[in-house]
Amino acid sequence: MKSFMRPILVAMIAAGLVTGASMSVNAIAAPAPHQGAYDGQWSVVIYTLRGDCDSALRYSLRIAGNRVFSEDPSYQVYGAVGAGGAISVTVARGNSAATGTGRLTRAAGRGVWHTSTDQCAGQWTAERRPW
Repeated sequence: MKSFMRPILVAMIAAGLVTGASMSVNAIAAPAPHQGAYDGQWSVVIYTLRGDCDSALRYSLRIAGNRVFSEDPSYQVYGAVGAGGAISVTVARGNSAATGTGRLTRAAGRGVWHTSTDQCAGQWTAERRPW
């Protein structure tokens, strides 16, 4: 379970930065022409509080045009940063998925996450990196 959930949790919490799971993968991966308030590189740490998943992991994600994406093609991230920094994101790999919600400021963020089966759950924190 731990090795399988690592990529899901990485993207999910790193991507724990978003809203709108109905966007296509291509729409997420392509940066928007305008710059959003949360655009840039983000470092995300996920903490497992329940379940048999890694206890803590750190990952890097990018937000462009208020959409979150990973440069790692092994998983998909669906979502976008909403008004006032409200976020909701779904991360999928194969038949597995995880969802995260929370809030961003211009420099940091935090929230909660859980797998689609509720087998694991926890919290995440994010820090915006300089361009």
